[in-house]
Amino acid sequence: MTWRVAADVSRLPTFGFGASSTPWWGTLAFIAIEGTGFAIVAGAYLYLAVVNAQWRMDAPAPNHWPGTILTILLLVSLWPNQWTAAVARSENLPTVRIGVIIMSAVAVIAIAIRAYEFAHLNVRWDQNAYGSMLWIVLGLHATHLVTDAIDTWVLTVLMFTRHAQPRRFSDVTDNAFYWNFVVASWLPLYVLIYWVPRL
Repeated sequence: MTWRVAADVSRLPTFGFGASSTPWWGTLAFIAIEGTGFAIVAGAYLYLAVVNAQWRMDAPAPNHWPGTILTILLLVSLWPNQWTAAVARSENLPTVRIGVIIMSAVAVIAIAIRAYEFAHLNVRWDQNAYGSMLWIVLGLHATHLVTDAIDTWVLTVLMFTRHAQPRRFSDVTDNAFYWNFVVASWLPLYVLIYWVPRL
């Protein structure tokens, strides 16, 4: 058997950013699935709000300040998140390290606020349908916060080890892409949880 070289692909890049990266498409599919989950839960919440004349079922309205502070934090975090993605595209390791440290700290603060938020909902999860839906909506988004936080922490550790290979910069941009989804998905949920019951 004789071997014939059809094409020399040794100079092709071993990783890419955005749509040229396979993990990016996986992240996009993940976002589509999770976005559908958010839509289903929000629809169930609104359905129960419509069919129950006394929505909140005599439960006091949740304290909106923890959720409002979290919303402000998430909106502010978009700037360092986008900055981290931009420096990752330039493959600047020292600057990327700063970016992932900042986003790791943001994740810790966000989770701490969410824990405080759960403690000040003024209704138990098993008290009534309103309480159950409130905890489900908040818990679903909390799961996404924790998931992205763990991903960010792992990337931060990798960026300070020998595993800080060029393809990890693409992972940083994918993580930033997912964080944008976490922030964007929270905004309608914030309105749903804290302001719809007050209408």
